[in-house]
Amino acid sequence: MKPILLIVYHSQSGNTERLAEAVREGAAEIDAIETRLQRAFDTSIEDLADCAGLLLGTPENFGTMSGAVKDFFDRTFYPLENQLTNLPYGIFISCGNDGRGAVREIQRIAQGYPFKQVAEPTIARGEITTAHLAECKELGMTLAAGLELGIF
Repeated sequence: MKPILLIVYHSQSGNTERLAEAVREGAAEIDAIETRLQRAFDTSIEDLADCAGLLLGTPENFGTMSGAVKDFFDRTFYPLENQLTNLPYGIFISCGNDGRGAVREIQRIAQGYPFKQVAEPTIARGEITTAHLAECKELGMTLAAGLELGIF
């Protein structure tokens, strides 16, 4: 059975979804890893419990993560608290401002599980560009390769 890299995201405008697809594309280049791309509202406790790595994508709304990603945390935190110690994770954000608020709040919650951040957050400010998509593809590939090699 292949280790699972779970990509959880929320998108309303389609920007974060484009980033999530690029993350999935990068991760899919590593054949030894199973990549699952899921919307935050559709992701269950079992999905999170079964994964070997996690990538979280959200727009920055009002200086924080989207309500859907917060809901994902609300539904999974207490049932899985201290069961996923050092689960490797990364973050990707689409925003019109600076994205730091969403990153900060995700990091605070992730620390409580506790997860282990293994990549710098990818923040796409403004319109989504080919450079943003390339960064997200690299993020997915990096996490998948790290899982394959046992680095994370």
